[in-house]
Amino acid sequence: MKEAKHIAIVGATGAVGEEMLACLDQRNFPISELTLLASARSAGKTIPFQGKDIIVKELTHDSFEGVDIALFAAGGDTSLEYAPSAAKAGAIVIDNSSAYRMDDEVPLIVPEINPEAAKEAKKGIIANPNCTTIISLMALFPLHKKYGLKAIIASSYQAVSGSGAQGIAELKQQCEALANGGEIVSEVYPTQIAFNVIPQVDVFQPDNYTKEELKMLNESRKILGVPELKVTCTCVRVPVYRSHAVSITAVFENKPSVEDARAVYANYPGVDSKDDPSQNLFPTPLDTTLKDDCLVGRIREDKVIDNALALWVVGDQVRKGAALNAVQIAEIL
Repeated sequence: MKEAKHIAIVGATGAVGEEMLACLDQRNFPISELTLLASARSAGKTIPFQGKDIIVKELTHDSFEGVDIALFAAGGDTSLEYAPSAAKAGAIVIDNSSAYRMDDEVPLIVPEINPEAAKEAKKGIIANPNCTTIISLMALFPLHKKYGLKAIIASSYQAVSGSGAQGIAELKQQCEALANGGEIVSEVYPTQIAFNVIPQVDVFQPDNYTKEELKMLNESRKILGVPELKVTCTCVRVPVYRSHAVSITAVFENKPSVEDARAVYANYPGVDSKDDPSQNLFPTPLDTTLKDDCLVGRIREDKVIDNALALWVVGDQVRKGAALNAVQIAEIL
């Protein structure tokens, strides 16, 4: 039996923090004590967990005494300020923000891909990858092992919950306004998201790619250990509440087979194929919402690039793209 651990969740009242709690409960993670931490305005709230009401405490630098594993889900600035304090107190930090992902002394882990990297947490901090990267690599890594991945050409279709609760609220408000002749309010996004798509996720960089698109490049190289991997990506926000989808052309060293690719997924943990064009079977965001596994479909030979497959992958970005991945890392520890 695994030794029970004292777990802390930073950002416990947010969407990812709440999902982390659900994953810990559903997976029967061995917990000796649970500390829930958030900002001063959320302190004092209670959150039910396994038949008890846990009081949320205010996050301070002294919050981590006796904590074994600290799950951070409160944004990069919070992680930069408080993660070192947690590590100094003896906790292993699993951080969901982008703050430490490209730090050479911080492993970047997808448990189905590089679990052994958890041993390399020299700073006592482990980073959770970006949600789009996780979902994409869940589909690509089994193929990479068989064929040798050289390049990724991707377009993402990202749900509004990737922007937090305010993204969901804005889409809902706009849909209701359009149905009832009301005023469209756009505060989260630069233009209307309802019945629209917006080719911008995160802020633009000097090369006109967004931060989100460059995360796919840099994080994929680090996770796979392929520094020469070529990646180009366009990230698009779509009017879907939850679960991201990614259209990918994957280029390999060796010629891939569609039939073999489907077979690869048959027994691979965390990902499965849903791919039968004759029956109109393919994954959609609703198929993965609140589910652990990512789904792959529309697998076919690319007609432009040699040794390439085109495919479509879908996953719940709040769950596997964030909370579940972090809890799986905690299970490794």
